[in-house]
Amino acid sequence: MVTDAFDWTLVRSFLAVLDAGSLTGAARALGAQQPTLSRHVAELEAQLGAPLFERTGRGVAPTAAALAIADAARRMHDGAERLGRTLARRREATTGTVRITTSQVAAAWLLPPVLARLRQEEPGVQVELVASNALSNLLRREADIAVRMVRPTQGSLVARKLGDIPIVAAAHESYLARAGTPRQPADLLQHALLGYDRDETIVRGCAALGLEITREQFALRTDDHLAYGQLVRAGAGIGFVAAYNLAHWPGVRPLLPMLKIPPLPCWLAVHREIRGNRVVRRVYDFLAAEIPPELSRA
Repeated sequence: MVTDAFDWTLVRSFLAVLDAGSLTGAARALGAQQPTLSRHVAELEAQLGAPLFERTGRGVAPTAAALAIADAARRMHDGAERLGRTLARRREATTGTVRITTSQVAAAWLLPPVLARLRQEEPGVQVELVASNALSNLLRREADIAVRMVRPTQGSLVARKLGDIPIVAAAHESYLARAGTPRQPADLLQHALLGYDRDETIVRGCAALGLEITREQFALRTDDHLAYGQLVRAGAGIGFVAAYNLAHWPGVRPLLPMLKIPPLPCWLAVHREIRGNRVVRRVYDFLAAEIPPELSRA
């Protein structure tokens, strides 16, 4: 009489003997002892009430009863393998919360597609995105990972350069239709330029390129980098922006390719003490792999 359910160990031993054609070969394949497999086969035969193998000169041959249950046993084997893989994935699943800090512009335009892919790859990871231009977040443990445009110098941080961010002069087609397109760097002085207010980054950058521009020559000024980008998008004038923004700003065109503006480096940083955390390490590695393609697409 057949019992309600087979012991999986007995079924696995049966299939090993069936495939190997001998107890010796099955024991070698499973890394088990031959007497153990012999006992398993005998127990399964007792449950079925029928012999499963006949001894031959070279090993064993399956009986009709063995062949009759072979397909069902293999399905059971495949199901157990799938279950084992599922359980292994659950044990290895990455779960937890990771806090990422980056600049306002990168938080708005660079990281969103990367984090969307991270959610698909690691649904168990919750991400907290901190849009801040402050550089001290990691040291104060206000964030786990930082994506920054300056190289961290603190010894307690581990930093990795991901690439360079091209900076371009750019304007919307609507502005260019009204004011014309500059053909050489000096033409910028005849246009409505967008600049920062108290931040002198653009002034210093232009001076390094041989363009003497003062703060007062900026037709519109703001130190809010998100608002600055929106002014460029709105056609308010010519601005200087990260090239990766243009993919998200229809109608905004790069200008003056001969204007060699130094790129910004993109660094990925993590505090040395927490880089061994499995969840933080997974997100760190994901960002390290996914951000460079975003930069190269720019």
